[in-house]
Amino acid sequence: MPNHKQSIVTFKAEGSLVEALKTLPNRSEFIRAAILAALDNVCPLCQGTGLLTPEQKTHWAKFAEDHAVRECGDCHEWHIVCCRPTAERVHTRQRKGNPRRRPARHPR
Repeated sequence: MPNHKQSIVTFKAEGSLVEALKTLPNRSEFIRAAILAALDNVCPLCQGTGLLTPEQKTHWAKFAEDHAVRECGDCHEWHIVCCRPTAERVHTRQRKGNPRRRPARHPR
């Protein structure tokens, strides 16, 4: 197993956050897990910056010609949908007499 060198990382935090962290049995493990979870949920387009470059805006504009951002009627989360008539729904409702469910499809 390779030996990974560890580094110390520090950050500023409000007093209330510091007090909450003090109650945890393993602060370092909690912070590592929280950071890794946050990095796993970064926007694939802006990479977490919250801003698009001019080139990304050009690509987005072309993509948005056939797509829209809408609220899901089932889970109420915002998501991108294809506006073409052949778009497939993410949440499929099982109908009476049809026990077959589609398997989940993941892009990774």
